[in-house]
Order: sequence, then C-alpha cells, then structure tokens
Amino acid sequence: MNPSSAGWIKKLIKEIDKNNLFLKLDEETFYGTLRSCGFIYGSNLDVVAQVIDKNDLTEDELCKTNLCLALYYTHANSKQNIPFVDSVISFYSEIDDIKTSFLKGLLGGKKSNEELEKIIHTRIQIDANVLTKNFNYFIINALLFVDVLAYEVYLNNLTISTDYLKNLEASIASISLDVLNSKETKNQYDESLIKLFESSLRYQDASELNYTKAIKNVNTNLEKYYILDLACMATWSDQMIDVEEQHFLEKLGNDLELSMSRIHQSIKAVNHFYTVHKDNIALLSSKNIVQSFYNNSSKMVNKLISRNSKRLYQELKDSKELMVLLSQSTVRDLSKEEQKKVQEQLLDIFKSIPSLAIFLLPGGALLLPLVVKFIPKLLPSAFDENRIDE
Repeated sequence: MNPSSAGWIKKLIKEIDKNNLFLKLDEETFYGTLRSCGFIYGSNLDVVAQVIDKNDLTEDELCKTNLCLALYYTHANSKQNIPFVDSVISFYSEIDDIKTSFLKGLLGGKKSNEELEKIIHTRIQIDANVLTKNFNYFIINALLFVDVLAYEVYLNNLTISTDYLKNLEASIASISLDVLNSKETKNQYDESLIKLFESSLRYQDASELNYTKAIKNVNTNLEKYYILDLACMATWSDQMIDVEEQHFLEKLGNDLELSMSRIHQSIKAVNHFYTVHKDNIALLSSKNIVQSFYNNSSKMVNKLISRNSKRLYQELKDSKELMVLLSQSTVRDLSKEEQKKVQEQLLDIFKSIPSLAIFLLPGGALLLPLVVKFIPKLLPSAFDENRIDE
C-alpha cells in the first residue's frame, strides 16, 4: 500500500479485512495504541496497532494511514449504517466553512475513495518544502485527534456544531499555552511550540478561555486523556519533566477528574516515547537546518529509488557509460566533466519514470548526489570494488 498514490484507502480497507482485531479493542486501549505510535503527539513513527506493516512508509504516509484508521475504528464502533467513506466526507463537509476552508474546492462532488484521499492529504498539511516539512507541521498534526473526537460526535448525532470544535480547540490552546508560558526560561523549542500552537488552530478567532473555563469544556474520557497528553508533551519540551511541572500535570489531571494512576501513566508514556524516539523527531533533535534537509531528502530519495528499483536498474543497464561512471564514483571522485555526464544521463532516465519526475523540477538537481549515493546498491557486485560479500 502506497498512501502517496491514488487508491490507497481502498487498499487499506482491504488490508483491514485481513487484520481487524484492533476494531474489537475498547476505546481506552485503542487510544493507547494511537499514543504509542505517535499519532497523539503529532509524530507518527509506526502504524497504529500494527494493522499493516510499516515497511518504507514516510512519516507523512504514516500520518495519513493512522488518521484513516482512527476514523475507521470510530465508524466501526458506532451505531451508524452509513458507509465509512460517505460518512467521513459528509463529516468534513459539515465542519468546513469559510473560516476553515482547507477543503475548499475538494467538497461538493460525488463521494468516493479518491475524494476522501484528497481530503486527508490536505488535512495533514503536507509541505512540499523538505527543508521545513517536519518542523512546520509537528503541532498541526498533533491536533488531528480533534477530528477523530469530532467525528465520533458527528456519528452519534449525524450533525455537529462548529461550537464543539471551537470550544475544544480553545481549551487545548488555553491549557497547553498555560504550560509553556508558565516556564521561567523558554528555550527555542518552547518558543516554537507556542507559535505553532497559536497558528495551528482552525478557528483563529475563537475566544480565549481562562484555565477554569477550559477545564469545563472537556467532558469525555478521551477528551481528558488527550488534553493531559498534550500538556505532558508541552511540558517535556526541555527533555525532562521536573518536580514543579509534574505538580502542574497532577493538578491538571485532578481538575479533569482523572485518577492519579492515569496521570502518572501519561507522564511515563511521554517520557518513554520522546526518550526512545527523540533522534527521529525534528523538533527534539539538535540537528541544524542543513542536516535536517539532508536527512529529509535522503529518506525521500531512498524511498523513490527503492520503489522504482527494477525499472531504474533496467534503464541503467541500457546506459553502459553511466553504469561505469556510477560504479567508479564509489571508489574515486569523478571529474567535473564526468559529474555533468552523470547528471545529464540520470535526468534523461528520470524523464521515463513518472515517480522520479521530482528531480526534473527546479532545484531537483540538488538531490542528484543523494541519488548517486543510493544507486550503487542496485549495481551488480562486480561494479563495486568496495562491496564486501557477507
């Protein structure tokens, strides 16, 4: 399954038929799986409940998959007989208005898998700029669970008021920003989170709430769990939760009428997730922007090459000079003239493979050194003098 190509939702639903045990999980347990895979925190690092194999899915593709699975679980555990795709499109149509026009131009046609794919693609805020992609949408994707909560309300009533979304988002913003702004010293991460929270709300004109009113807006257990987990995430920004911050989280949990064991479970979960995965989460790593660009680009190029390996290898076989130059690039630096030949011949090959058209766009040539790095893996061992047979 490839969530970056058309038809992925239909394929995902077919895969669910083979592994649908997650649909029988109780609400709290399923929420726990959403948290452990990173969906609740906005950093998707695995497929929820491992419904399908992660394989080489990117974080964007994992985010799409997890949002779809969360909505599917909610639909499967509702009492509505409306088909899944139809109900989700109707839900997004209901909450879309002039102020939340991220779906503008997508809605209004015949309901279909393809239309839902476009909606989800737009909803997760994919940025075409690999320099800033993970950084800019970290918090926006952490608010995706609001969609799941609102969808459950919609299924129960077959309608939903935008007031529900406004109040829930206002409560999230109020409590999370209280956490961040209460810190005596703020690091760059804290300042970034504050800006991202403020810019990520769909309802920018929602009235600001004080802490007491924000708490009163939170009613269901899932809403309470979610608010507490987001607060834990904000608190962990300096890579630790100190005593004062833990006291704040305990007070928040008590105000939400959650048990102390649940509060400590949320603190433990966020500590575990970010400690284990901190090197894979852009906002938590210390990498500079150049390193982030290299890492993001490297992942993208590796995925494109692996997915087109057979056809790419066949094209390379037909270009003997390019094969020789690529093999030599693994053991020596190519001259400027040879580098130019490699670049021209690679771009010619990419013209024949639609999935690699990104390299033909302005600036795409900047990624060619990464392409060369991965391509020798496709070559026969005789062309690579440095290869060691294991």
